[in-house]
Order: sequence, then structure tokens, then C-alpha cells
Amino acid sequence: MALAGWILRRLTSAVIVLFLASLLVFAGVHALPGNAAYALGGVEASPESIRAIEQEYGLGKPLPVQYFRWIENAVQGNLSRSLENRLPVARTIGERLPITLELAGLAVLFALVLGVPAGVVAATSRGSAVDYVGTGVALTALSIPHFALGLLFILLFAVHWHVLPASGYVAFSHDPLGNLQHMLLPALVLGSGLWAVMMRQLRSAMLESLGSDYIRTARAKGLGVLSVVFKHALRNSLITVVTVVGLYLGALISGAVVTEQVFLIPGFGKLMLDSVFARDYPVIEGVVLVSAAGYVAVNMAVDVVYTLIDPRIRASGKT
Repeated sequence: MALAGWILRRLTSAVIVLFLASLLVFAGVHALPGNAAYALGGVEASPESIRAIEQEYGLGKPLPVQYFRWIENAVQGNLSRSLENRLPVARTIGERLPITLELAGLAVLFALVLGVPAGVVAATSRGSAVDYVGTGVALTALSIPHFALGLLFILLFAVHWHVLPASGYVAFSHDPLGNLQHMLLPALVLGSGLWAVMMRQLRSAMLESLGSDYIRTARAKGLGVLSVVFKHALRNSLITVVTVVGLYLGALISGAVVTEQVFLIPGFGKLMLDSVFARDYPVIEGVVLVSAAGYVAVNMAVDVVYTLIDPRIRASGKT
């Protein structure tokens, strides 16, 4: 399959997925209980004020008309204005999204630094005490909810040891060191599940690779242990790492709600939660649509990385 045809097929699939996601987003948001006009106008708003609000934001029009108007504007980068503060939704998302992307990036970095070596060590030490300890720690990390782990870290690192701040956010452009200090604990909490999954999945993939014929052949040729493990077994297990990171990166971006709420970080996840409570339809729609686009973009990036690691995947047309 030609590279151009492969890229075109992936782009076409992405457009279809985004269109279906936009339909689900719009239908789901407008299925929420309550009335946005009443939420904006307040309980004491007169019927005239409610009608004026509905006319200004197009809330009184049929849903199909509202959808096509919304999707037409969204394609042009216009996600309407917030019902709560009248600010452009695109601008608000543009201010909040980089914060969550930084948090998710640090969480992925933490997971890679800890999960990959732990998975390799566990696989090469199968059945040993190190393997059992690593697996037990990973299961524990998967079992603890983010809010509980966040509160525990605050209690230890902020209250008892006074080494890191308990909450808040400092922009990187204002104070890089302060930014890192405020983002470290949330990143550790958010990446705890990812590193545990990565460790377990990489361990399983490494065990399968280490038991393969080509590994036995490499050992028979007299290759050293490090060469067999890292050059052959680990390289052929990297697809597992890419898959886990790809699946979890989108979840980290949209699933940072709890972590950002615990640490009072004004990111994308907190914006999503606040907009739901305020019944701010344009913000909810914009946030969820951007999240869906992020999932699609990450999946496409994972497919590209697959082909870089193993070009046979593109040639076989499996992606």
C-alpha cells in the first residue's frame, strides 16, 4: 500500500469519527436536565429575559438547526461564546488546554521513566522476588483511586515533610521552577495508573519475546545479555509501550478532572467539570469535541509510530 493512500485512508477515517463524535456530543449535551437559558438568567429571570437569551444564543431553534449552525462554526474555529462569562470558548480552551497537556506530558514521562525499566527488570527476573515486588507495587498503584492517592501525597509531601506545595498552579513562563514544583505531585498521581499498566504489559510482551525462536538464535550466536534484551527483545516489544501510551494519553487529557480538582489546577479537566455544573452548553460541546479530536489525533500518531517501529504493519494494511 502506498504511503499516500495509507495516509488518505487514515484521514478519511478520522473525519468520519469526528463527525459521529460531534453528533454524540451535541445530542448528549442537549439531553442534560435543566435549561441553559434559565441557568444563565437565574431563578428570578422574567419570561422576556429568557426569550431574549434564547434568541441571542439560538437556544429556541430546532436542534438540527442548532447542530448544523454549531458544526459550521466549529469547522471555522468558532466554538461560540460561553453562556456564563460571554468569553469565546476557543479562547478559554486555548488557555486551559496547555496546562492539562503539560500535566499529561509529565505524567507520561514519569510512566516511561519508571514503567519501562520496571517491566524489563520484571521480565528478565521472572519468578524472582524482584518480579513479585514489582508486580505487587503495580497492582497497588492500579487499585488506589487518583483522589485518594492525591490526598495521601498532599498529606505526606506538603503537610508532613513540607517539600512540595499542596495545590495551586504557577505558569511556566512566570516561574519555571515553581511550575515544576506545583505540577510534580499531580503528575505522579495522574501517571500512577499508566506506569503500572505499562510495566505489566511490557513484562508480558518481553516474556513472549524472550521465549521466541529469534531470541534463542541470538543467544546461540553468542550475543551478550544486554544485546539480546535491549536490541532484540525490547525493540520488538516497543509496540506494546506505544499502544499503552496512545490509549492512555487521550484518557489522561480528558480524565484529569479528579486530579486537577484535588490539586486546584485550572486546566482542561476542571473546565469540563465547571461547565457541566453551570450547564454552559457551548463550553461543554467545545471541550468534549476537542477531547474527541485529541483521541483521534493520538490514535493517528500511534499508527504512524507503529509503521516507524515495524514497516511491515503499513505494508500489511493492518492499521
